[in-house]
Amino acid sequence: MKKRLIFLLALVLSIGTILSACTSKDSSTSEKGSKNGEPYEIKWYTIGTPQKDTDKVFAEVNKYLEKKINATVNMTQIDWGDWQQKTQVIINSGEPFDIIFTNGTEYVQNAQKGAFQPIDELLDTEGKELKAALDPTLLAGVKINGKTYGIPANKEAARQSVYTFNKRLVDKYKFDITKVKTLEDLEPMLQVIKKNEASITPMATVKAYLPYDYVFNNEMPFAFPLKGDRDHVVNFFEDDLTMQTYKTMHKYYKAGYIKADAATSKDTWPMDVENWFVRMGDSQPYADLVWSRSAKYEVVSVPAEEPTTFNDSVSGSLQAISTTSKNPKKVMEFLNLLNTDPYLRNLVDKGIEGVHYEKNADGTIKDLPARIDKYNVPTYSLGNHFILDLYENDPKDKWEKFKEFNNAAKPAPTLGFHFNSDPVRSELASITNISKEFYPALATGSVDPEEYLPKYNKKLKEAGIDKVLKEIQKQFDEWKEKEGK
Repeated sequence: MKKRLIFLLALVLSIGTILSACTSKDSSTSEKGSKNGEPYEIKWYTIGTPQKDTDKVFAEVNKYLEKKINATVNMTQIDWGDWQQKTQVIINSGEPFDIIFTNGTEYVQNAQKGAFQPIDELLDTEGKELKAALDPTLLAGVKINGKTYGIPANKEAARQSVYTFNKRLVDKYKFDITKVKTLEDLEPMLQVIKKNEASITPMATVKAYLPYDYVFNNEMPFAFPLKGDRDHVVNFFEDDLTMQTYKTMHKYYKAGYIKADAATSKDTWPMDVENWFVRMGDSQPYADLVWSRSAKYEVVSVPAEEPTTFNDSVSGSLQAISTTSKNPKKVMEFLNLLNTDPYLRNLVDKGIEGVHYEKNADGTIKDLPARIDKYNVPTYSLGNHFILDLYENDPKDKWEKFKEFNNAAKPAPTLGFHFNSDPVRSELASITNISKEFYPALATGSVDPEEYLPKYNKKLKEAGIDKVLKEIQKQFDEWKEKEGK
């Protein structure tokens, strides 16, 4: 009897030890990266028109995240027209937050001034699955002085500008858009639309395509030609091609094909308003299907250029972790999950199954009215595309085509080069103000380029453009030598 009692006591103690160990293990897992076991709230700023059902969707997101990583997310959407101004106030004020959508020049400048965390070590630990999933071209292209400050969305790494048309009008007037190769090729169609479609603006407000690799953006006068001499930076506003392009735009403006207030209007020409005939933008494989689905009418596009991998195409959609974040490790855990967990990625992007979309027997999906009306968020800005569910009318090879598109693209001259503007900061400030004065009117055709381009270039000279060009060339040559190019 005594031996049996000792055995039972030992068994009870063993079970207690095992349960204690399990409890301790579960607790340490759930509390990882948070204080006192409470879920860490991740504050996320992203671009896009605020949606009615965001809170409803993120209630489901947070149920999932609490179980997976003991965190919740508070996502704030900032509308397109307010984005730049409001986010710069947020960053410059030092407001504590965790994640912000960023891209292009804004990404580079905010990283260089210390607003974003370098995340290479976090990618090797909390983000290792995410790092393995990303296209290496994307990761290489977003490095600044050898460090990574943002997580690129796994999507098209290249850019291809296209002319996009309202298909109803193309079919109605039997236009052959396959013949459109240049801006000038649009003229016969614009004439017909202007004459016959009173409620349609023939050309949505666009900035005409020019074949350059811009150091900052297409408003600033610094670029490397995509053809010819790709090794020397130029002021492209002095080139004959720019003059010819702006002359065509001015001709279209005078003919009434472009809105009279194009230079000053803040109208972003949303795709879901059918008040335009042709517009210009950046494309990707099967983009017309995505745009048509969102617009609720059909559009069709033709290319204006060959696919090219630019700095702003690899950095076209990034999530950066703020240096004000109180828990970067937990934030990286969330970003790792968002980009590798199909359930979470689709929930954030498409909303709630049965409310915002339905899933078919074959795994494809279709939108419900609430998806378009109450939770229509920009897919490109949220993360990895390649784990998103396909729509029922999507080609089955959609993501394979994206990868082929990326692999076929040619690198731009400055891919991987990021200019440090500190040596010419005052000159750039003056040039920025001058560009804001001249560029919108020139690029939309609102003024005569034969009169205004010479004035623009004269002011650029007076502001010190030659000094900036020289500094860009110096840094570019040093970068090429260092990279062995």
